[in-house]
Amino acid sequence: MAAKTKRTYQTMFKKIGLLAIIVCLQAVPALADDSQDLAKQLSNPVADLISVPFQGNWNHGIGPEGEGEQTYINLQPVIPFHLNEDWNLISRTILPITAQSDIYPGAGSQFGLGNTEQSLFLSPAKPTHGIIWGVGPIFYLPTATDRLLGEEKWGIGPTGVALVQEGPWTVGILANQFWSVAGDPNEDDLNQAYFQPFVAYTTKDSWTFTLNSESTYYWNSDEWSVPLNAMVSKLVHFDKQPISLELGARYWLVTPEDAGPNDWGVRAAVTFLFPEK
Repeated sequence: MAAKTKRTYQTMFKKIGLLAIIVCLQAVPALADDSQDLAKQLSNPVADLISVPFQGNWNHGIGPEGEGEQTYINLQPVIPFHLNEDWNLISRTILPITAQSDIYPGAGSQFGLGNTEQSLFLSPAKPTHGIIWGVGPIFYLPTATDRLLGEEKWGIGPTGVALVQEGPWTVGILANQFWSVAGDPNEDDLNQAYFQPFVAYTTKDSWTFTLNSESTYYWNSDEWSVPLNAMVSKLVHFDKQPISLELGARYWLVTPEDAGPNDWGVRAAVTFLFPEK
């Protein structure tokens, strides 16, 4: 079963890579200024821009024996709402679609939806003293189709982001904290914090080089999960549709003992952008 699952993962990533090559070959270069501006907006989590990323991730070395593997695609639509001339409300959703196997001895294989994280950021339409920021709530929704793909818990908490964009550089941090407030009483309560510091450099021909960490602290067990991600993306036009193509690597600096992934992982993403006309 594990060998079959591994072949399935390999086939999935080959198809993702082939799709990226096809898109690049058929892509029409965007105007330099417009392309660079759109690419920079993608580095801003509260940009006034509709985007729909499909972010694929692969991790291995999961579980006490280090034999588990996991592939998941995060569907992450970002939709801004203009409340008035001064304020925007930015909706950011993360819905994972996961295939995994052997995450602990005897676990077998699972495939399906994970739990959804829904964030809402109230953000000024214009930067405040050069700082772009947003604050609001985050909701944790038990949409998982299998107990091993997500806890049967409802959660809520605060979230916030702050960043500066100066020339080709984007530097900032996104963070949240949520606690479970309802759900299966037989499962442990959730209490975890998330920190995502990031730095990105966007060139005039719309290449973006990004370094970030998507770190989680589990208060109940006093453990960290700290991956370091390095990504390269390119903004192209496929016919008239702007698309960002991304490829990157991940290294796990710290993971929960006998549970988290280890060593290296892979990330590939395709993001569809819908700028206002």
